[in-house]
Parts: sequence; C-alpha cells; structure tokens
Amino acid sequence: MLSRWASKTGKSKRSSARQTDGSSRVNVQAKRKPSTSTWLTRNLVLLTLVSLTQDAASELLYPLLPLLLTGVLAAPPVILGVIEGCAEATAGVTKYFAGRWSDTRGRKPFVGAGYGLAAVGKIVIALAMAWPAVLAGRVIDRFGKGIRSAPRDALIAASVPKQALGRAFGFHRAGDNLGAVIGPLIGLLALSLLNDNLRAALWWAVVPAILSALLVLFVREPKRMRKEEDAFQEGQDLGIKAVHLHSPLPKQFWRVTIVLVVIALVNFPDVLLLLRVMDLGFSTTQVVLAYVLFNAVNTLGAYPAGVMTDKWPRPYIYAVGLAAFAVGYLGLGLVTGGAGVFICIAIYGLFPAFTDGVGKAWISSLVHDDHRGRAQGIYQSLNNGSVLIAGLLAGIFWTAGAGNGVLPLLVSGTVAGLAAIALVAARFIARRPN
Repeated sequence: MLSRWASKTGKSKRSSARQTDGSSRVNVQAKRKPSTSTWLTRNLVLLTLVSLTQDAASELLYPLLPLLLTGVLAAPPVILGVIEGCAEATAGVTKYFAGRWSDTRGRKPFVGAGYGLAAVGKIVIALAMAWPAVLAGRVIDRFGKGIRSAPRDALIAASVPKQALGRAFGFHRAGDNLGAVIGPLIGLLALSLLNDNLRAALWWAVVPAILSALLVLFVREPKRMRKEEDAFQEGQDLGIKAVHLHSPLPKQFWRVTIVLVVIALVNFPDVLLLLRVMDLGFSTTQVVLAYVLFNAVNTLGAYPAGVMTDKWPRPYIYAVGLAAFAVGYLGLGLVTGGAGVFICIAIYGLFPAFTDGVGKAWISSLVHDDHRGRAQGIYQSLNNGSVLIAGLLAGIFWTAGAGNGVLPLLVSGTVAGLAAIALVAARFIARRPN
C-alpha cells in the first residue's frame, strides 16, 4: 500500500510537467521557481501575523494552566487531563465541519469567528473562579481553533502559487511557532513583574488574542471563480475526472491522509513530554524553558523544511521529521537528567518543523482549490483524533514498567523510526523503473 501511495502522489507532480510545446515548458519552469513577490502575498503575511499573536497568547496561558487548576482553584490533577481531552476533541470534530462549509460559504468568516472565540475563551479562563469555568474557557478556545484552522489553511493555499505551497506553509508555521516561543517568555516576565500574581498574568494573554482577531479584518478572500476549462485542466492534473464542489476527493488524497493519520497514533500530546521533564526533577522555570527551546527549534526549522518540500519528494521530508521524533522520544525515555534532556527536546523540535507545514502543503497539493477546505478539515480532524487516542494510551501506560512515561516513549519512538524507514523505502520502490 505504501509503495502504491508513494507512486500515486508522485504522478500528480509529474503530469503537470508533460507539455507538448516549448513555450509551455518555459511557463512550467517559471512557475516552479516563484519569486518572493509571488509567494509572499499579503494574505500569507497577515495570516502569519494573526497566528503569531494568537499563539503567543495561547502559549502564555498554556504553561500556567496546571498552576491555576491545581494551585489556585485546588482541582485534582485528573481534571487537567479531562479539560485538555474535551478541548482537543472539540477542536478535532469542529475542523471537519468548518473546513467543509468554508468551501461554499467563504473562508474569511470562519477564520474571523475562530480567532474571536479564542479571545473570548481566554477571557473566560482569566475570570474563572472554579475549574468548570476553565473547562468552558478551554472548550470555547479550542472550538475557535476548530472553526478557523482548516479554512485558514485553505485560504493560505488559495493565496499562493501551487508550486510554492511548501514554503508558504513553512513560513506560516515559522511565524506561528515564533509566537509559541514569545508566549511562555512573556508569561515568565509577567509573573516576575507581578510578584507571581497568577490571575493578573493570565490577563496578559487576552491582549495578543484580541489583536489577533482584529488583524483578520485586513485579510482578503481571494476570488475563486475561474474559467471552466482551467478548472477542468487542473482537475485532470490532480487525477480527478471533474471539478465539482461535492465530487469525491481523489484516491491519492485518501492514501496520504490514511498513512499520516495512522502514523500520528504514536504522537501523544506535548504536555506529557513536559510532565516527563518535570518527573526527572526539573523546576517549573526549567520546564517552561525546555518548552521554549522546543518551539525555537520548530520555528527555525519550519521554513527550510517548507522550501525543501517544494523541491524534493514529500515522503522524504516527512521521514526526516519522523526520524527526529524517534530520536527525541527514545532519548527522553532513556535519559535520567542533565543536559541530555534539553538535547532530546531540541531534536524533537525538528519533528513538527518537518511534518506540520509539510503535511498541510502535501494535502493541499492533492486536491482542487474548491475542495481544500474539506480536505484540510478531514486531514486535521482525523489527525486530532489520532493524537487524542495516543494521549489516552500514553496516559494509561504512563506508570507501567519503569514508570514516568518510559514505556510509552520507547514504544512510540520505535514505531516512528520504523515509519520513517517505511516512507523512504516505499518512495524508493515506487521510483524504481519497472
């Protein structure tokens, strides 16, 4: 199955290059090398700034949630798991419907509503006097994320040349991850300036969240109307018989989606990795700094990974991310402390850098523009479901064996390493001449 899938995904790239006249070949070559002015569009820059400010708000709040729940509100630790499980499940289910509806109702309204709800959710958390209010705030926040994610990614794909999808998503992910670096640092600064007043620090997250929602007002919805023959030709290049809003998605989309979603079953939430670092005896400040290091590596690697995925086969680029996943997880499962923990966290940061944007660009390249919202919604919602299942399994087996998450880390790391080898092998076999 993997070799058939790798072969199919390569055909869509090769078919567009098979032109009969010399002028067409020149045009194709010109498209393959988009200049900065063609791919770094107004919408891409704005949506990157929107994500950066929103992620700064979210990641300022995220490390403070355990302190708020178990310290200020005196909730048992299990409540944190319940809240995060409900929040991520909400985001996963919502992504599918929002992505599908945005193909016919326009994408900007969903993006604006999503970021607006995220700001409301953070206000609810800042006002919380009991843990059910925190649950409500997180669900509202993640409901907003579910509404905006797939339409936003479809909007990015519609705003840049098809040949630059990798670098566009890489640029966006780099900006988003930069917010994840800034957010925790602002949180530490807030606690320092406010004499560890947690409630006052939570309000600092509201400001960038509101700014993020306001920036959406300047985003433009691209005109998706096109000549019938152009739409039909693009449909032929992608391997589908006709272009229609409700037509089935191409088989290669489902092959790629299924493979990536199955792989995601070993990727449990990052909060459990932070728990592993804490279990190894590191202080709260050191745990936050480890999280900052993870996001910094992710930020630095996202754009180069996007550029590479526009030039080389995407299975190879994705496999690099899985290799980093395997080294990071296996390392965290085996180390007992010291600088090795931070080295493993840094290596693991290459995993999302080489998979998040790459996966979204990959999915967008396999479907017609009018189907990208639905395709992103399916891919992202199923991916969320896999991560949720992985988190539940990791939680169940967290104390098994040596305890402190050693068993889940070693199992997931081993499977990810095997998956990386399988991706490369499948692509190699598919490219061999018959």
